[in-house]
Amino acid sequence: MPEGTAEPKPRRRQARGERRIAQLLQAAANVFCTNGYTAASTNAIAREASVSPGTLYQYFPNKEAIAVELGERLLHEMREAHGQAFTPENFQLPLAELLDAVVDPLIEFNCQNPVFLALMHGSDVPGRIAEEHDELHASLLARVGDLLGQYVPELPAAERSRIADMTFVIFKGGLTLVLAAPEGPERDAIAAELKRVLLRYLDPVIRDANLTAPATRELTA
Repeated sequence: MPEGTAEPKPRRRQARGERRIAQLLQAAANVFCTNGYTAASTNAIAREASVSPGTLYQYFPNKEAIAVELGERLLHEMREAHGQAFTPENFQLPLAELLDAVVDPLIEFNCQNPVFLALMHGSDVPGRIAEEHDELHASLLARVGDLLGQYVPELPAAERSRIADMTFVIFKGGLTLVLAAPEGPERDAIAAELKRVLLRYLDPVIRDANLTAPATRELTA
């Protein structure tokens, strides 16, 4: 056999394996969304994927391994989404335009991946997922704090952290309503309302901070 002709079979097997893993992960996402992580089972995931439990076990030893793999992929995609949102270019935009640039990609990601919230906020998800989610949460809060620092450089760190926490809570609460709405005009309207709420919270906060920051700096110097 000529040199180089023995490679296609392993590659085909690898491609089939990757497709099967993607099929199982999508099935797991559906089951986790419907039943939650606790009530989900490998048998339910296999049924959703239209494969036998034995086929599932060729790729994953248990439900936790499936959740960890799915969680890591989702967290990677979420980091990419928030990387697209929190860019130096966006930080130079007026506040209303900045909210469009930041909020829209995060809403889009969660709408495309409803299992993200179902898996990340479960009380009994694998510890590895919880730890990575906590790291992502801390990173997002830090980026919101950086954003506030661009608008109000004089804002004390403690106040900036408090405002970032409140902004994130508002976003998460609004996101729940966005995800619950049917896709289309109703969902778009709620997303627009969420951005309006964020604007009405942040605009006065930033304006007031800009007015009071110099005096605060003199008092604390």
